[in-house]
Amino acid sequence: MTRLSYSSIGETPFQRLLGHNPGIQTNWTKLEQAFYDDGRLSSELKEQVRRTLAYGNGCKYCQAKGKPDLNEADVKTSLAVAFAELFLNHRSAINQGTFDVLRNEFSEPEIAELCSFICFTTASQTFGSLMDLQP
Repeated sequence: MTRLSYSSIGETPFQRLLGHNPGIQTNWTKLEQAFYDDGRLSSELKEQVRRTLAYGNGCKYCQAKGKPDLNEADVKTSLAVAFAELFLNHRSAINQGTFDVLRNEFSEPEIAELCSFICFTTASQTFGSLMDLQP
């Protein structure tokens, strides 16, 4: 059971928790949609990063689709997942050298997208975990 009751605003349980503040829910959902509709990174790469973060951020709702599946992952996806794991577990170790490694596979706009996606997803999953949102 979630820590707050669901509002009547929103389509998903997550959105209905944010729906207690309609302006935040609307804009949060728009930003989430922008990450999935726009950008240079593939949807598969973002899904594997999202799954990686779900376990590190402890969001049971976000873990419902399972752990990352890297069996057929390309180099970019594998590197993005490794970067997400570094972000989760050793954030202070991220330095210029880390970004130099990313530049071997990603353009600067892709790196900016990856970092903003990781930060936004972490915020979403932290909210889900804090609210004890269940699958």
